[in-house]
Amino acid sequence: MALFSRKKSPSTPVAAPAAPAGRTATAVLDRHVFDEATQAVQDISGDYLIDASHTRIGFSARHAMVTTVRGQFDEFEGTAHIDTVNPAASSVSVSITAASVTTGNEQRDGHLRTPDFFDVDTHETITFVSTAVSRQGSEWAITGDLTINGTSRPVTVVFEETGSAKDPYGNLRVGFEGGTSINRTEWGLSFNAALETGGVLVSEKVKLEFDISAIAQSA
Repeated sequence: MALFSRKKSPSTPVAAPAAPAGRTATAVLDRHVFDEATQAVQDISGDYLIDASHTRIGFSARHAMVTTVRGQFDEFEGTAHIDTVNPAASSVSVSITAASVTTGNEQRDGHLRTPDFFDVDTHETITFVSTAVSRQGSEWAITGDLTINGTSRPVTVVFEETGSAKDPYGNLRVGFEGGTSINRTEWGLSFNAALETGGVLVSEKVKLEFDISAIAQSA
């Protein structure tokens, strides 16, 4: 199962190519455009609630073999227990409202809610419950049972710590980014249509994308 790479490359500025004669050169922006992450605490161990308003649980798939369609879920909740000394004692649980799926197109979103895909009238939630956690430096590998349409299968997601901070309201926040790839047909999401030119309308491979902000809970 392919995993996203979250390794940071050296932040060396990218030189803009020379502009052809008669044209104005356009600067090529460094891909690392965000400010450096902060570290409010050295040890992020503790219990956390996922802050849904600052978290993205998304996905992407190929359409008609030529372009990528991206979407996300707007309603979800989750908890995490982080143990940096004994990472195996860490745990994660997430529950997603399947009907909250959105891709920016009402007709497509409506189709995704039908039995061809998420069948939201029968299966209201998508869940992930961790079964194993390991850590290497700032990288965490979280294996768990992903349940879609009543089918549970193991998935491993690799996350990279993206920092910690105290927000203006006194909350301690920690951030993680991660992702993985799955074959949607293994969860019964098998709708497709053949193309005249070969290939299929919707890729079986789907990339899952996570940008997580979690708030520490008081002991």
